[in-house]
Amino acid sequence: MQDNNLHGKVVVITGASSGLGEATARMLAAQGAAVVLGARREDRLKALVETLVAAGGKASALATDVTDAAQVQRLVDHAIKVFGTVDVIINNAGLMPQSLLERRKLEDWDRTIDVNIKGVLYGIAAVLPHMQARKSGHIVNVSSVAGHKVRAGGAVYSATKHAVRVISEGLRQEVKPYNIRTTVISPGAVDTELPDSATEADVRENMRKYYADVAIPADSFARAVVFALSQPDEVDINEILFRPTRQEY
Repeated sequence: MQDNNLHGKVVVITGASSGLGEATARMLAAQGAAVVLGARREDRLKALVETLVAAGGKASALATDVTDAAQVQRLVDHAIKVFGTVDVIINNAGLMPQSLLERRKLEDWDRTIDVNIKGVLYGIAAVLPHMQARKSGHIVNVSSVAGHKVRAGGAVYSATKHAVRVISEGLRQEVKPYNIRTTVISPGAVDTELPDSATEADVRENMRKYYADVAIPADSFARAVVFALSQPDEVDINEILFRPTRQEY
């Protein structure tokens, strides 16, 4: 079998209990990577690990809240303890509680910033010293189509996802001396639990209807991850933007 540059790689994934993270864990494990899964829902993580291991894969998990830097560091340290290293981190955990600014959903704003921006930064901080010392590694940050465009009701979410792109580009430039690769992936409407994170009932219902009409399966994201990770070490896929074919926004 042709080397896909994934076999034996150790991949840490946040937000791994469902959606994009779960689909990516399944696909990477099937292609020979060892996956280390972090999310808040420990029961979902445990079930996923059992499924992956039963299928012959290598997997471990640790309950992780990405808004706590110490917990993210603990997840990375766990990966190194169990599998000896970290080759890749996928900073995937995210929220999308959209609403008009006039509704003054301050708690939603804080939570979105804490997960979508700080969670990514904490993931970078946790792996960077290890990857710099090895002069090898790959950091994948998850943005969104909303990181490229904004519309009414999405100002704060779009701001956080634009921040992920800015952070990723700054990181790309900074890690060149250490042979570290960086990728930011911006999905459109993908079938996940993301619409459920909206706290406004009318917004949540509209998002669910839109996703039911347009969204594509989560393994579409997983394939984008595999594409970026499986390139030869001298090839750095820095940004991927994809949508459902039917999605106008």
